[in-house]
Amino acid sequence: MTTTPIDQLTELSADEVVTHSYVKHVPLPSGGTLALVTLDNGKDYKRPSTLGPRTMRELSDVLDTLRAAASAGSIQAVAITGKEYCFAAGADLSQAAALPSREVAHELGALGHATLRKLSDLGVPSFAFVNGIALGGGLEIALHCTYRVFSSAAQGIGLPEVFLGIIPGWGGATLLPRLIGPEKALRVIVENPLKNNRLMDGKAAVELGIGDALIPSVTFLPSAVAWADGVISGRVSVKRSNEPGILEKAAWGTVVKVARGQVAAKIGTVPKSPFRALDLVAAAKSGSLDERFADEDDALADLLAGDQFAASMYAFDLVQKRAKKPVGAPEGVEAKKITKVGVLGAGLMASQFALLFARRLGVPVVITDVSQERVDAGVARIGDSVDEMLAKGRVSPDDANRIKALVSGSVSYDAFADADWVIEAVFEEMSVKQDVLRKIEQVIAPDAILATNTSSLSVAEMGSVLTEPARLVGFHFFNPVAVMPLVEVVRAEHTSDEAVATALAVAKTLKKTAIVTADQPGFVVNRVLARVLGEAMRGVEEGTPFEVVAQGAAPLGLPMSPFELLELVGLPVGAHVLDSHHAAWPERFYPGDGLKRIAEHGTILTRDKKGNATGYDPAAVKLVAPAKKDAEPVDAATMQQRFEDALADEVHRMLADGVVQHVEEIDLGLILGAGYPFQAGGISPYLDRSGASERVFGGTFHDPAIVGPASR
Repeated sequence: MTTTPIDQLTELSADEVVTHSYVKHVPLPSGGTLALVTLDNGKDYKRPSTLGPRTMRELSDVLDTLRAAASAGSIQAVAITGKEYCFAAGADLSQAAALPSREVAHELGALGHATLRKLSDLGVPSFAFVNGIALGGGLEIALHCTYRVFSSAAQGIGLPEVFLGIIPGWGGATLLPRLIGPEKALRVIVENPLKNNRLMDGKAAVELGIGDALIPSVTFLPSAVAWADGVISGRVSVKRSNEPGILEKAAWGTVVKVARGQVAAKIGTVPKSPFRALDLVAAAKSGSLDERFADEDDALADLLAGDQFAASMYAFDLVQKRAKKPVGAPEGVEAKKITKVGVLGAGLMASQFALLFARRLGVPVVITDVSQERVDAGVARIGDSVDEMLAKGRVSPDDANRIKALVSGSVSYDAFADADWVIEAVFEEMSVKQDVLRKIEQVIAPDAILATNTSSLSVAEMGSVLTEPARLVGFHFFNPVAVMPLVEVVRAEHTSDEAVATALAVAKTLKKTAIVTADQPGFVVNRVLARVLGEAMRGVEEGTPFEVVAQGAAPLGLPMSPFELLELVGLPVGAHVLDSHHAAWPERFYPGDGLKRIAEHGTILTRDKKGNATGYDPAAVKLVAPAKKDAEPVDAATMQQRFEDALADEVHRMLADGVVQHVEEIDLGLILGAGYPFQAGGISPYLDRSGASERVFGGTFHDPAIVGPASR
C-alpha cells in the first residue's frame, strides 16, 4: 500500500515532543471573555517549546473550536502566549531534518500555513502575548495575529531560517514585509541571520514595528490582557507607521535589488536560502495570501529537500553541541585561576586582546611595548574603543569606567611579575617572539602560563628557549578579535595539561569557541586556506585569468574569492603564509614569490569610490602572468576540480597527521574562523558531495546517509 505525503509526515512525528495548546477563559474588565491559549511542552521539559506536525494539528483543532465559540458569541477575543520565558522556538528541526522527500517537506509548509492562518480568521481579534523566545515559526504565529505585544524581558526574537539554509515558510516572508516594509523586513529575514544569527529583544521588535506595545515583564500577562481589553473596547488606539500603500512599488523593488547585490558581495551566490528569501520578499508587495503562501511552500520544500539544509543542520549541531565540549581537552585537570593578564605588545592586535580580557575576565590587564609612546598609544586606543562601545549602548557607563580602570601600560616587564596569564602579540617572526618570551619568563611566577598568538609558527620551537617549555600554549585569535568566535588552542609536544586546560577555560570566559590542534604549520584554518590561496596563485601564474580562477573557487562556498581574501589579510602576510607552508611541504604548497611582487605593487583588485571591487588591477595581472608561449590556462571547471582535490587531499592528510582528532573539528574551525557558511556545512561534507573525497582517497569523510541531501 502506497503511503501519501500526509501519512509519511504523520509517521515521522510519532516521537515528537508535543507542545500542547491549553485554553483558559479570562473575563475581560470591560465585559466579555478572552480565550487565552498557552503553548507548553511541559514544565518538566527543559527544551523550549517547538512546533512539529502533531503540535500544529492540535493547535489547528483548538483554533477551530475557538472560531465556533466566537461565532456563538461566547468569546470576544483570542490571545496566544507561551510557557515561562518562551513563546515558541519555531519548527521542530529534528523533525524537519528527517523529512524523506520534497513532497513531505511541501506538506509540512502547507500544514503550517493552514494552521496559522486560522489566527486571522477567528471572527474576533487575535492577540500574540510574546513573553519570551519567539524564533522562526514562533514569531510567525505572532505575525498571523491581529495584534502583538512583547514583554520587556523577552529575548531571542527573530527569523533565523536563512542562517539554517531555509526560509521563513509559515508566512514570515510575506507578512513581515507587508507589516513593516521590505527594508526593515530584510534586516530581520536576511541581514540578521547572516550576521551569525543576530536576534532581537522585545524592545527592538516593538521599535521595528513588529509589536504594537511593550509590556513590563513584572506584570506582563495581566497587563497584556488589560491592553487587549482596551483595544477591544476602543480605549486603546493602535497606530502603525507602515500602513498599506506607504511604500511605492518602485521603492520596494529598489530596496530588494540593493539588498540582493549586498548579499552577493558579502557571501557570493552559492548559498540558496538568502536569494529565495529575497525573491519572496520581492513578491510580497502584491498578490493574494494564497499566491504568496504557495510560493513559500514551494521554496521551503525545495530547500528542506536540498543538500544545503542537511549541511546546515550538520553545521548547527557542530556549533551548538560539539563546540561546547572541545575534543582534546585534558580530563581531570583544573585550569589555573587567572587574576591578572599581561599582553606583550601594544599594537592594534594586542590592544584588541587587552580590551577583550579586561571586559570578559574582569581582571587587571597590563600591556607593554618598546617605548612609552607606543604603550600610551595602546592604552589610548583601548580607551577610545570603550568610548565607542559606550556610545553604541554596548556597555553601560559603569562598565566602561570599570574596563578602563583595569587596563594599564608599562615599558618595564616588572609590571608582569604577578600575572597568571601572559600572551605575546608581537611581530610574526620566530626570533622576535623567542626573545620576548625568554625575557618575560625571567620575571613572571614559576607557575604562570605563557601563550602565543602565532598564526603558523612552531609553538615547540618558540618554547625551546624557555626554562619551562611546558607552560607555553598556542592561543591563536582570528581578526577582528572582538567579532570572530574561534580560538585555536595549540598543544606542542611539551605543553602541559594545565596550560591547555587554562587556555580552554580562558577561551570559554572570553565567549570564544576553542578547538585543540597539534603544533603543525598553519594549525587548522590557515593550513586549509593556504592550500586554497596557493592553488589560486598557481593558476594565475600558469596563465589562467584571475576572474576564471575566482569562478573556479566560487562553488567552494567561501565568503569571498581567494584574491579578496588575500587583500583582506594583507598581501605581504599572504605571501608569508604561502612561504611558511611551502617550506614545510614544498610538494603541495605553492610559494609566495609571485604574491610578493604583487605586494610590492600594492593591490590585486580595482575598486570604486565606495571600496567595492570592480575587477583586477592590470599591473598586478602583468606582474605574475607568464609569457604567452609558456601560458597553460585552464577553464573554471578545471580550476574548481583542482581546488576540490587539493582540499580533499589536505584535509585527509591533516587527519592522518593528527592535527585534530576528527574532521568535525576542521569543519568547526572553518565555520567559525573563516566564515564558511552554514549552508555548506563545513568543507568536508562539500568535498563528499562534490566527489572530491572519492577521487582523491577513494572514500568519504562522512557516511552520506548522515551528511548529505535528503533522499527524493
